[in-house]
Amino acid sequence: MTLSPERAAQARARRVPGVEARAGKFPGPSLVPALNAIQARLGWLPREELEELAREARRPRYEIEGLISFYPHFRTSPPAKVALHVCHDLSCWARSGEDRIAEVRARYGEDTDVELVEVSCLGRCDVAPAAAVNEHPGPMSDVDSLVTAARGDGVGEPVATPSRTEPWPNDPYPASSGVAERYASLRALLRGELRAEDVVAALSESGLRGMGGAGFPTGKKWELVAGTDDPVKYAICNADESEPGTFKDRQILADQPHLVLEGLLLGMAVVGAEQGWVFIRHEYGPEERVLHAEIEALRATGVIGPDACGSGRRLELEVFVSPGGYILGEETALLECMEGHRGEPRNKPPFPGTYGLHGRPTLMNSVETFADVPVIAQRGAQWWQDQGIGDSVGWKFFAVSGHVEDPAVYCVPMGTTVRDLIDAAGGVSGGRAVGAVQPGGASSNFIGPDQLDLVLDFGTLAEAGTMLGSGALVVLAEGTDLLAASTNVLRFFRNESCGKCVPCRVGSTKAHTLLRETLDSGAPLDDARRGRILQLEEAMRKTSICGLGQVALGPVVSVLGLDKGGASARPQPRPNGAKDQPDR
Repeated sequence: MTLSPERAAQARARRVPGVEARAGKFPGPSLVPALNAIQARLGWLPREELEELAREARRPRYEIEGLISFYPHFRTSPPAKVALHVCHDLSCWARSGEDRIAEVRARYGEDTDVELVEVSCLGRCDVAPAAAVNEHPGPMSDVDSLVTAARGDGVGEPVATPSRTEPWPNDPYPASSGVAERYASLRALLRGELRAEDVVAALSESGLRGMGGAGFPTGKKWELVAGTDDPVKYAICNADESEPGTFKDRQILADQPHLVLEGLLLGMAVVGAEQGWVFIRHEYGPEERVLHAEIEALRATGVIGPDACGSGRRLELEVFVSPGGYILGEETALLECMEGHRGEPRNKPPFPGTYGLHGRPTLMNSVETFADVPVIAQRGAQWWQDQGIGDSVGWKFFAVSGHVEDPAVYCVPMGTTVRDLIDAAGGVSGGRAVGAVQPGGASSNFIGPDQLDLVLDFGTLAEAGTMLGSGALVVLAEGTDLLAASTNVLRFFRNESCGKCVPCRVGSTKAHTLLRETLDSGAPLDDARRGRILQLEEAMRKTSICGLGQVALGPVVSVLGLDKGGASARPQPRPNGAKDQPDR
């Protein structure tokens, strides 16, 4: 008897150290896509539909209920005619988000047609403060018109992110090119004109590192997965960009779906995977449609399929839509979701490169990492190295938001300074001075105005006690209450904790309560509470299972350091929960 891949994975799980805790989870295809489909059709998950799904899939109701109760996108009651979601995270908070939310609540809080919910980052920090009406995102200033439209015939499909007319500097293809002209490196590899080992060597020599947060060397990761002897392997592009201030991947997906997919397909061909997925957050509906259109074009022209590019090799792509939750950006939580379980991080090792989806070796990189692969494959490692400034290499996408004149995505040479990137974004709004900056998204420690000449690169920022992180630079003007700002960040991590481990679940809640009480009292943080915050931070950093708990209190502690006149409170370790596979 031949076992299915899922059942074979369960058998292997009983033999692989570190994964015994997964025993007892239901095998079989993930029910998440089916639940997504029901909710997309009806707006919620009626009991009758769940019972029918349980019968058809031959799965117990309690398994389905366990999924629904974990993922925030699923709902078990009918929605109001107008679902109004308003973002309360840092980039929106910095641009008077609390005042705008209060105004919206005054207008619609008692309206029976409107369900008003404060939510975490919508990935629209460039139009902060942001909102979404029936999943149609936009600035909060557009709420009235969107609500009016939703009361009538609806707001229609969400508008796609505006595309650039000229290619970004990491794109080797002309703007007017189509599928026939693109995917040149993939075609060369499948035709034998380019060797897999040459691609790996170019990535290693280029110095390209994972751009999702962890910075693991890309060539090394590809080499490790390619070197495994399992006959079945998978590849996944992690597009679950959900951290406050981070929206660069959304822009890349809108402008460069061909580069993201070519990078993913090159990875599949190099490591020996036939099936690949783009795992995308559900709030990115317009970008999901862009990906589907590109995949269909690839299938129609024979670039993918059972005979990809006429090579005789099978390469298939699918899009997997996240049911919600920042924790799914952590690679093993993402895998748990795709397998149909609650998205709780696994203990590591083993790492996904050797034991990933359904127990198979799985190559996983971020959107930006995959998008950089084609140009390196075409122009070589030296070209990529030459694009950086000083000792830095390559190009880097940054989402810049907060108190800047022109919040947007910027692609600059790696090694650009914090000051120069702020200047590229038009400087601090209103001509104010810089008060503090988060250079790498919500996970990164704040730096002060005396550190604006820091180079934006992995090593330099780590030495300064912060990190490059998710490539999200959030600027706060002088005069901003930094303790309130860092408490806002902590609230996000508290809310997004999966709850699996006690240090993260309890520690983040306790710390937020202490800080919120301090802010509400109007008094400064006293020494006793400061000491308790530092103790909680140390415990969470040293004992949490994944990077969420390990970095959750870092921004707060860095602000305490700035309050004392220091540059940063402590060096920040690389987060094991970052979007890419961590350094080992």
